[in-house]
Amino acid sequence: MTGQRFSTSDSNTPRTDTLRVAAVQFATGTDVDANLATCLRMIDRAAAESPDLVVLPEFSNHLSVYESADHCWEVAVDLDGPFLRAIGERAAEHGFHVVVTVTVRRNKPAATVTNCWFDPSGALVATADKQVLMGAEREYLSTGSVVGPIIDSRFGPVAMYSCMEGVVPETPRSLALGGARLLTNSLNSFALDEAALHIPVRAAENGVFVVAANKVGPLIPENRVGEYAAAMGLPEEAFHGAGESQVVAPDGTVLAKGPLRGEAVVLADIDLTATADRSAAGGTDRIADRRPEVYGPLGTEGASEVVGSGSPIRAVALASDGERAIAETGSAAEGGAALVVLPELAADVDDLRQALAGSETVAVTSVRDGDRHRTVVVGSDGVLAESKPMHRSARHPWATALADEVLTVDLGWGRLAVVAGDDALFPEPFRLAAVAGASVVAVPTHLEDPWLVDLGIAERSGESRLNLVVGTREAAGGPVIAALPPDFTLWMPSREREFDGTINTPDLHLAVDGVATAEIVPARAANKNVSRGTDLVGGRPMAAARALAANST
Repeated sequence: MTGQRFSTSDSNTPRTDTLRVAAVQFATGTDVDANLATCLRMIDRAAAESPDLVVLPEFSNHLSVYESADHCWEVAVDLDGPFLRAIGERAAEHGFHVVVTVTVRRNKPAATVTNCWFDPSGALVATADKQVLMGAEREYLSTGSVVGPIIDSRFGPVAMYSCMEGVVPETPRSLALGGARLLTNSLNSFALDEAALHIPVRAAENGVFVVAANKVGPLIPENRVGEYAAAMGLPEEAFHGAGESQVVAPDGTVLAKGPLRGEAVVLADIDLTATADRSAAGGTDRIADRRPEVYGPLGTEGASEVVGSGSPIRAVALASDGERAIAETGSAAEGGAALVVLPELAADVDDLRQALAGSETVAVTSVRDGDRHRTVVVGSDGVLAESKPMHRSARHPWATALADEVLTVDLGWGRLAVVAGDDALFPEPFRLAAVAGASVVAVPTHLEDPWLVDLGIAERSGESRLNLVVGTREAAGGPVIAALPPDFTLWMPSREREFDGTINTPDLHLAVDGVATAEIVPARAANKNVSRGTDLVGGRPMAAARALAANST
């Protein structure tokens, strides 16, 4: 379940759904007093715009690089100490909410990365310890072990998370399931795909607003930037905060965004009533239609070993159905494709089998069978495996029989999972596929929501390191293949291509004339470490993962 609930001093004032939010970006260094002065100066700067809520970046008290455990402890702050007391006093002076994320002293020598929410009276009403630490953060900092609180304000329920917690889905989703309709995200990130992908998708998949504040400037001590750059063979800019602080609407639309470099106050006026409708274009509700009773494996420690060949395979995703789909499947088989994924309800099984005759190609689609929406994996000898979608679909009210687990089948080149129909709206089936050791996921569906094509497919691939082959009609962009690249984040012993500033964005192959084609390498799914010791799947935040399986809100 989600964490405790706290009330702010303004929760008893008249309720309002409208507010002005500010995401503030700036640089910090190794002088805690100077960093406090920067925080206060930027709060004052934001105050000139009369916001109701101001969100500051992560590690606002000190850079996330330490010489020792003692040093980490020394530069951390106390919850009742002068650093946070000054932040609260400034919140009270201006009469608005402030969120700041700092390292906090716990039982010596332990310190946590902690989100702190101050209300307009200056009271520290809630804290949330970061549950997913990134790379070197793990060396001296302690990981939070509980889901953060839901805070009842005059804007209704709100909640906090930070940086790496938003690169995987569990923490933001558990907070949304707890009732939060606005989430704050404080970041300390160099990655360009934070702003382009990981921040906005958390708003869209949960139907909430996200206010995200990132750092700019060096993320390591300035006198060591050259040393780090030389050691890793990267430009010095790779170690700078990527800025682009932003406010995102519940449909994934970025309402306001800051620059890549330099200080900024990013403002937006928002109306939280926009969070009331969480229905997809086809009518399926991405919150109410969840099935927590089948997500149990997400709350079990660890994950199965990934099964996948190191040799590339040819994958094809189609937009067509009927006779054209059969013809295109046959053509793909003749061309040596290992996998063809059609849209849902695209073709008859016998016709597919005949199109695949004499080949080793497998095709994936779905068919209607009474009250069953049958998902089928078809080879030249017929159906190799079958199941049903896990979630109801408003587009298919006749499909009342549902599966209780994600379909996986081991083929010569790897473990294939199938996420069919409106299961594509939910992050949980893809995480279940990753936990089950899949290296490739076939997605026969019908995407109608633009955010799924622009954000959702790339995120499902990146957050779990899965190759995705998505067959869908062209309502919202058509079929797409998300192929895992050979290089993954900064910490590769050798790189095949120049570092592009992203940490886990896949290569997207879009359709030409309704057909998407790509070479994918199943074995690349085995590397889940986005940074040293930070496993995207095996290291998922267990308290939040268990909340997904327990919370039916």
